[in-house]
Amino acid sequence: MATFGTLSDRLADTFKNLRTKGKLSAADVDGTVREIRRALLDADVALDVVKDFTGRVRERALGDEVSKALNPAQQVVQIVNDELVTILGGQQRRLEFAKKPPTVIMLAGLQGAGKTTLAGKLAKWLKKDGHTPLLVASDLQRPNAVNQLQVVGEQAGVPVYAPEPGNGVGDPVKVARDGVRFAEQKLYDTVIVDTAGRLGVDAELMKQASNIRKAVDPDEVLFVIDAMIGQDAVATAKAFLDGVDFTGVVLSKLDGDARGGAALSIASVTGRPIMFASTGEGLDDFEPFHPDRMASRILDLGDILTLIEQAQQNFDEEEARKVAEKFATDSFTLDDFLKQMQQLRGMGSIKKMMGMLPGMGQMKEQLQNFDEREIVRTEAIIQSMTTAERTNPKILNGSRRLRIAKGSGMTVTEVNALVNRFEQAAKMMKTVAKGGVPNIPGMGPVPGARTNRPKPQAKKKGSRSGNPAKRAAENAGAVETQAAATGAGFGLGGGPSSGSAAPTEAELAELQKFLGR
Repeated sequence: MATFGTLSDRLADTFKNLRTKGKLSAADVDGTVREIRRALLDADVALDVVKDFTGRVRERALGDEVSKALNPAQQVVQIVNDELVTILGGQQRRLEFAKKPPTVIMLAGLQGAGKTTLAGKLAKWLKKDGHTPLLVASDLQRPNAVNQLQVVGEQAGVPVYAPEPGNGVGDPVKVARDGVRFAEQKLYDTVIVDTAGRLGVDAELMKQASNIRKAVDPDEVLFVIDAMIGQDAVATAKAFLDGVDFTGVVLSKLDGDARGGAALSIASVTGRPIMFASTGEGLDDFEPFHPDRMASRILDLGDILTLIEQAQQNFDEEEARKVAEKFATDSFTLDDFLKQMQQLRGMGSIKKMMGMLPGMGQMKEQLQNFDEREIVRTEAIIQSMTTAERTNPKILNGSRRLRIAKGSGMTVTEVNALVNRFEQAAKMMKTVAKGGVPNIPGMGPVPGARTNRPKPQAKKKGSRSGNPAKRAAENAGAVETQAAATGAGFGLGGGPSSGSAAPTEAELAELQKFLGR
């Protein structure tokens, strides 16, 4: 995650120095804690939070749990991970829905924090979960705020209640109150109220937000804060806590390149949990906030659970079963390959998914250089093929490949590369489907895996004598010895003791012919 990139790198370098030590001294622990303190302060984490965090880490690191550990360095990493989870809020907090619908969710925050876009993201997320949300345009202050919410609502497929044009016209408190009544009449089970913000905290902003809260009596008040604003996050959060008293926090712009101190400070300072995170500009770039998973990402330990959840949401199990059967029966086509690529693209950014894998922080440069448009190019090439060509790529001769290259705007070399990748992938997956272990290009078979390879046969060692007569005699002795030992020479058994029949005259004649006698 870009926001914590610098912090992750600093912490990784700090822990790298510990891995070479079998036992940690007090000086080692103090040096590590000092580096962690510097990394957190550089990331704009609040000073009080840094003091509490490093104090707990030092106390635990000097205790018995590290001194008695088999791997002290890993134990220190675990301690830092646990304390990160604590300052990020501990347990995940879910939305609390009203027993009698509609559930009213009010959004509050400064102008530019991303409240309006986030209203659409939250509405789409709730809709996927089976709810029927309604957006209420109570931000009548900012120019074109109402129009923006209508556009976002249309993109999310969610209706918008907007009786006033905005741009300074209308009563936001009345709109919010009427919006909740409208939801009750039309049987919407969730209402999301988008409120106005200001460039800074002032009395007018707080008064309006407080009046809206009193008018609609929300079940949840979500404070939306820009994760890139640094130390100002703490002061802003405290002001809204005193003026509006929010129930949860939403972090926006976590895909930015800021230092991310807001995320690590706000839960500890306000005592309110971080409930959601906005990780991009798209309406699908939105996810519930898990403190333990975020701590793992910061420490470059990966976030496999979130990756699995995204895969489950975007991949059809029935379709996956059919594809597995096609692999096993060697009937996997480029059409199936195209569907798999499209499903993968539907999961979102490939870079983000790869970033959730453990240890990928060490491959930051490779991730940055990864071209997301490669999947689009692949789709263009396959879609330029005829049905027959997708079903049977073997018919792709030179003229066909040239036509496909022109139709997709690619080169023949790129078409050839795609076909080769497809054939390699199909061969590998067929091997997996049959229980084997594929050879990964450039790597060979997976280390430690069992393969069903036939045992290599020993080379026949013939005589190297320069005398033809002597060579023939030695070869004859070698063959007779092998036949007696293994019973494999030309179908001969192991002699009378083996219980098999003696060699026939035809077999002896064959042997004489082979030996040149």
